[in-house]
Amino acid sequence: MSAPTSAPAEAVQSPAAPAGFGRRQVYAVAGCYFVASFAALGLPPYLTEILPQLGDEGARWAGLLYVVPTVFGGLGAPLWGRLADRYGRKRLLLRAQLGLALAFLLAGWADSLATFTAALVLQGVLGGTFAASNGYLAAALQGPSLSKALTLMQGSARAALVLAPILVGALSPWLSPHRQYALLAVLPLGAALLLATLPEPKATAPEPKSTEARDTPEPTAPPAVPLRALYALEFGFVFSTVISFPYLISLVKEQLPGTGPVLAAVLFALPHVCYLVAAIPVHAALQGRAKLGIAVGFGCIALGLAGHGVAESPAAFVAARLLLGAGLTLGLVGRSLLAADCAKGRAPSGMFGSLEFFSKAGAVTAGLAAAAGNAWYGPTAPVITGTAAALLAACLVALPALIRRSSSPLWSR
Repeated sequence: MSAPTSAPAEAVQSPAAPAGFGRRQVYAVAGCYFVASFAALGLPPYLTEILPQLGDEGARWAGLLYVVPTVFGGLGAPLWGRLADRYGRKRLLLRAQLGLALAFLLAGWADSLATFTAALVLQGVLGGTFAASNGYLAAALQGPSLSKALTLMQGSARAALVLAPILVGALSPWLSPHRQYALLAVLPLGAALLLATLPEPKATAPEPKSTEARDTPEPTAPPAVPLRALYALEFGFVFSTVISFPYLISLVKEQLPGTGPVLAAVLFALPHVCYLVAAIPVHAALQGRAKLGIAVGFGCIALGLAGHGVAESPAAFVAARLLLGAGLTLGLVGRSLLAADCAKGRAPSGMFGSLEFFSKAGAVTAGLAAAAGNAWYGPTAPVITGTAAALLAACLVALPALIRRSSSPLWSR
């Protein structure tokens, strides 16, 4: 199997893609996720400005409300995934986009803290666009085609994470972040209208075999990792990366006194920019080496987070963020390859719904650990915890391969 070479467009040129489902459909799904993510990713950083308008003068509930959509999204993802496998992936993807639009409208017009909280709960329960989009793609694509489409989806998520807060901040002088929820509701609504024009994905029928071939059962290779191992990797990867996000700005100000908001924002965005730049070449390089890429990725994350705690100059902090970005890219691409491998022969939406549950669980656990560590030991505590978690994960991923190698006759000579 040859590795793809140039652009995400090739992700859909494989024979695994059924007729009527090609490059434009994959780009449409990724683009719809990108625009629908703007409110979900761009507005939570402004909760400290939104909540005083709803009666919470000190924004005391900002930390809790920040994770409310994540918690309820994780709880609902497996159920929505199973329903998508039963009733249609396109139908449930449309449901997710329309659910986001409804939740954003309610949040934008909420006039009390209780109503706003209910809107965030609905955002989690009715949303789930990432898992729904992945399940939709996995129903039509296989192997390298699917893993590259999943890599493109992660690129959409990273791009939204970088650009959405900038757009919200730019609009703030004219429209408060609170009311922007209602304005940005048009984005998932527009995404739903576009997705309605796409076909219901159907897996490619196998090519007809000769009479002799029909009599010979075709062996199926087991996935590179068991499904439970994939879920554990997802949890560990999300935990070790997300734990540095909530208090990064505080850490930058402590390590680099006098740092302006522009530099702080650039430092926050650097790892995600790394993914946008390097994901496609890394995808080509990791074909057949996904576990190696994940192990090296965890190692880079550990080194990058450790560097955060000792960086005392802008150049050192940039280097630490770039190293974290390298780990983020290797880990996300490796996970996409393993997820595509595990999806073979399974109901894909259910699998990706469960994967989303473990991703959300990792994010929530990371947020709680970061808050506790920051309260007890200051903003360096989260990066120390993340370093330890990433080192442990790197060892757990690499150890089985080292044991197999050391027990081989060639190695023992």
